[in-house]
Amino acid sequence: MAGAILYFIASGKAGFDVSAGFASNGYGDHSPGKYSLLAAPVCEIVMSMMFLPVILGSTDKHAPQGFAPIAIWLCLTLIHLISIPVTNTSVNPAWSIGVAVFVGDWALAQLWHFWVAQIMGALIGATIYRFVGGEKVS
Repeated sequence: MAGAILYFIASGKAGFDVSAGFASNGYGDHSPGKYSLLAAPVCEIVMSMMFLPVILGSTDKHAPQGFAPIAIWLCLTLIHLISIPVTNTSVNPAWSIGVAVFVGDWALAQLWHFWVAQIMGALIGATIYRFVGGEKVS
């Protein structure tokens, strides 16, 4: 739904060309900075891996209440500042597919790389949190 709303907004600009990428994740010629097939998934894995402990830690029952949105959105902002030039950033498989379906072609062909990278990163991040931030003894 978010992809459709963005498409509606973006298509209101003269000269809009959905085939130019429309914020789809990409590597190689479809990466904003022309990053390679190796660099793009590594970036998505690391960014997703770092995002999960922030989400889990800030929403943990032992964390100060009410501050989770601040921590999560600041982390997400940093992730985007770092990785938009590499892959157009997503760290969310739903976002990746939400815009790729409008681009079609190469965006759908590369989509599986980002799903795998983001899921791997999330699993690694959750595992790290389990061992580093695990259950505290009261």
